[in-house]
Amino acid sequence: MPRCRRCQALCRADLHAVISCTSGCSAVAPAVAYFLGRDVQRRQETNVANFSSLRRIALGLAVTAGVFSGALPAEAAEAADGTVNLLILKENGVGTASQAQGYIDRLMTQAAKVNGWASASGKYVTSRTAAEGYLHDAHPSYGFISLGAFLGLRARHKLEVIGKIEVAQSGGRQYHLISGKHTDLAGCKGKTLATNHSGDSRFIDKVVSGGSYQIADFELVATRRPLQTIKKVISGDAECALIDEAQLEAMKRMDDAKAIKAIWASKELPPMVAVAFPSAAAADVKSFKASLGKICAGDGAVACKEAGIESMKAATTKDYGAVIKAYDK
Repeated sequence: MPRCRRCQALCRADLHAVISCTSGCSAVAPAVAYFLGRDVQRRQETNVANFSSLRRIALGLAVTAGVFSGALPAEAAEAADGTVNLLILKENGVGTASQAQGYIDRLMTQAAKVNGWASASGKYVTSRTAAEGYLHDAHPSYGFISLGAFLGLRARHKLEVIGKIEVAQSGGRQYHLISGKHTDLAGCKGKTLATNHSGDSRFIDKVVSGGSYQIADFELVATRRPLQTIKKVISGDAECALIDEAQLEAMKRMDDAKAIKAIWASKELPPMVAVAFPSAAAADVKSFKASLGKICAGDGAVACKEAGIESMKAATTKDYGAVIKAYDK
């Protein structure tokens, strides 16, 4: 008998009463199953046709109950044609999503080949807002996600770490404070700070800074583009800036940034994370995790290089334990 008392009572009435409580009870599917079992037992010798009809109703209500309770079966993560969906979220990524999508498509072709999938579809986005939209629409099985976004989305989406991804010149592995006026962190505190990394202040305060400062210690000058952050210091609009290692390398090639120096550096952080979403079946997750090291091998080397990926290999939550602990405390 189902646990929901409301549906227990309705089950003793009739099927129409059970259907009427669908929107109010996530346990309605078990309730319907109970009712149908009792009903069929009573009528199966006289009305086989009705049994088939009732089974279709129960199936529809079971899916509805899953939607209301927020749970979808693992099979929902795979499209009707067998396509496996992946989210690629690179926050503060250089270039546009449309520019990167062609490379991602070729990478997905290789991933499907290695894993024996009918096909794979990857969506490249550069913001958590865009990622949330894709998660809602496509229910992906897996994701390749930059560290800060992983930490921010991990608890809400129950992300499971399955691998680590080394990405060439992507940034996000180490952060630096730069200035043309000040020589240390203390000199920058209380002054204007330009950065395009302030979207998740918790990540900066808890993980990047290692406890040595918080975003609130500065007068924030928020920027949207990597080079714009550096140019704010060059122009004098900001006395200091927080950038990552990719931006630092770009700054070294800028003639008008010769007087600007790096005055503080974070510890090196873990790389981009390969994750599984709860919608993926456990056996499929295990198989995909084991395949990560093969995707960039052989014929896949070109596809990975085009996508900016140097290597992929299996990993566990333990590999990211230190940053998860720092972010959550």
